[in-house]
Amino acid sequence: MTTSVPRPVLKDARALVAGIANEHSIAWGCAAAFRELGADLAITYLDEKAKPHVEPLARRLEAPIFLPLDVSKPGELEAVFERIGSEWGRLDILVHSIAWAPKDDLQGGLLNCSAEGFAKAMDISCHSFIRMARLAAPLMTGGGAMFAMSYHGARKVVANYNVMGPIKAALEAACRYLAWELGPKKIRVHPISPGPLKTRAASGLKDFDLLLNAAVGRAPIGELADIMDVGFACAYLATPFARRMTGQTLYIDGGVNIMG
Repeated sequence: MTTSVPRPVLKDARALVAGIANEHSIAWGCAAAFRELGADLAITYLDEKAKPHVEPLARRLEAPIFLPLDVSKPGELEAVFERIGSEWGRLDILVHSIAWAPKDDLQGGLLNCSAEGFAKAMDISCHSFIRMARLAAPLMTGGGAMFAMSYHGARKVVANYNVMGPIKAALEAACRYLAWELGPKKIRVHPISPGPLKTRAASGLKDFDLLLNAAVGRAPIGELADIMDVGFACAYLATPFARRMTGQTLYIDGGVNIMG
């Protein structure tokens, strides 16, 4: 019996990954997994402050497209898709791993969340995915897969998750409706719910270390997923092997979500 090397199941696929901040980012796990399986990548960075942290990662992945993307700045999102359209002519995979809320609103509890803070969090963390989908869909001429990163706090109350709970719940609902709207075009939309991971975004949550340790203790397999687990799960969903899966939240958390 001979052993063969697995073929690059995403060979010739074109993937846009938005939301890499550093090598601990969930988006980085997705990008690295896609590249390992043969995909070409477009990578974005938030701003000039973030660029030195993301640019070496983009080089490691040999990403031919590397552009700034602050979804709150008019024109930047459109510029990314214009570049993809002109250079590639198509897109197969989209990853949205972007979330933000003002610190005072994030840490102050939902009852005291300001209307302005709620609106900003909703726009950046949820509606920007809808805007991305609108621009990506015309480029997914042969079908495709879109991913948005959620968290268990969208469905159950998680202490100190606060305003991000309702925001992520809206994001998951948006994914379901987009899955329905884009299904006839063979575009599948997946809300992904990783367990707690030590990312820069997570560091903004109050008592995050306590949340992380508690999750490890509750995980049926005794450990949590890491960013590469998330990346390879998304890579599978982007392949034809998952061509009839869409719209349902996929948990990648060591089983924590099933526990009472």
